[in-house]
Amino acid sequence: MVTSPNPTQIVYPDSDGNPMADNTRQFRWITTIKANLDWLFANNADVFVAGDLLWYPVEGDNKTRQAPDVMVAFGRPKGERGSYQQWKEENIPPQVVFEILSPGNTQT
Repeated sequence: MVTSPNPTQIVYPDSDGNPMADNTRQFRWITTIKANLDWLFANNADVFVAGDLLWYPVEGDNKTRQAPDVMVAFGRPKGERGSYQQWKEENIPPQVVFEILSPGNTQT
């Protein structure tokens, strides 16, 4: 039997369709910061570090979202996630976020 999705079920996409970086310098900074934070917290199982991961802070609202270049959530276990859905993370938001400036995300 084939079942159709519940029409009231909200989908939280894993991608916003935007590139991770606008240029090689920005990409290098994003990956350097993420790799160093992974190294810094390698022995702490309760520090989650992610790069370019969609963060949904409000359950039931898939339009309110951000994709920080790098984010750190203390008190959350390491592991794979398609997105960071805050209500599934004991309502703990990322406490540290990094946004690397580039011509594409800087107002003049």
